[in-house]
Amino acid sequence: MIYPIVKLGEPVLEKPADAVTEFDEGLKKLVEDMFESMYEAHGVGLAAPQIGIGKRIAVIDVTFKEDPNAKLVLVNPEIVHTEGRITSQEGCLSIPDFREKVTRAREVTVKAQDIHGKWFEHTGEDLLARAFLHETDHLNGKLYISHVSALKRDLIKRKVKKLMRAGEWF
Repeated sequence: MIYPIVKLGEPVLEKPADAVTEFDEGLKKLVEDMFESMYEAHGVGLAAPQIGIGKRIAVIDVTFKEDPNAKLVLVNPEIVHTEGRITSQEGCLSIPDFREKVTRAREVTVKAQDIHGKWFEHTGEDLLARAFLHETDHLNGKLYISHVSALKRDLIKRKVKKLMRAGEWF
């Protein structure tokens, strides 16, 4: 099932997500649906709040289907180590058509559970590191625009409100 992507302005995007405690068939189905929804939206990462589900689940595939082994499922993830800094353009499926330069860690280690509940650690660099931080932010109720200047953030929010009033943000 392909879920619609929830956009800026929806409360679920600004609340910390709840921990996952049940590792069952429902979780496996949700993860499959999240990958389908992410690919349909042409993304490389998707957090459950972005489809309106307030659970600590994220899926990532920075190769966008090119390498099946690159698909990652992060349940209840925590960032345990960051190193270096890199500034790069960043966007978000929940804020379509907006991109800003964001400085994040160049290397990131995340600790998470898989769909069976088993804990693991994974270290990524560059785009994968950015995806770990971006999706974990979503699970903590933050959007990437919280990492840009207040002026740029306000400008984006004003443009989104204008699109909402015009009926073009849904």
